[in-house]
Amino acid sequence: MNLFEKEALVKQKAEELESATVEEIIRYAAETFPKITFACSFGAEDVVLVDIIHKVAPQIDVFYLDTDFHFAETYETRDRIVERYPNIRFIQVKPKLTPEEQAREHGEELWKRDPNSCCNIRKVEPLTRILAQYEAWVTGIRRDQAPTRANAKKIEYDTKFGLIKFNPLASWTSEDVWNYIREHDVIYNPLHDRNYPSIGCEHCTRPVMPGEDPRAGRWAGTDKTECGLHK
Repeated sequence: MNLFEKEALVKQKAEELESATVEEIIRYAAETFPKITFACSFGAEDVVLVDIIHKVAPQIDVFYLDTDFHFAETYETRDRIVERYPNIRFIQVKPKLTPEEQAREHGEELWKRDPNSCCNIRKVEPLTRILAQYEAWVTGIRRDQAPTRANAKKIEYDTKFGLIKFNPLASWTSEDVWNYIREHDVIYNPLHDRNYPSIGCEHCTRPVMPGEDPRAGRWAGTDKTECGLHK
């Protein structure tokens, strides 16, 4: 499918998929794009999508970016998820530089001095590398997570990475996500119970205080709001 055909497909399907269920969107995505993957961070939205993919389209590859800087709870959640869903192929994607190599080349604690560069090394480059193998990807972003995501469509053409992007949960609220987790007994990261609504790397994530924006705990003290994967 060439670029023109992909863009035409997006325009044709965006309105139709707006009212479709998450299951319908994932099933359509998998049937239309055999070379498709899901980017999983093992946050609340993503474990919901893993559970749904397991039920309706287990042929979708699931990859996760292992930055080497995740919380221990995130790695434990990953291990439990992988064990629960043996019919899904989980792919670990690592940065080209180890933490030690990064420190030698860019200095200690790069995330403090230049968080954008750290994210580029440990997230954006590995993501670009894995997505080059696919023609479509699925994400767990929701419109009410941040102003930068407010206009997300259920299906988009991702100009940054050059492939079709599905956001099945775009119209869901946080309450919708947690209702699904409770109703289906889905495994989730225990940090969510400790005031971490959005969980990234351990160095750059803190708990969110009452009344704060849900993503206030990401890169606190800077003007950074996105790691560069969805913007």
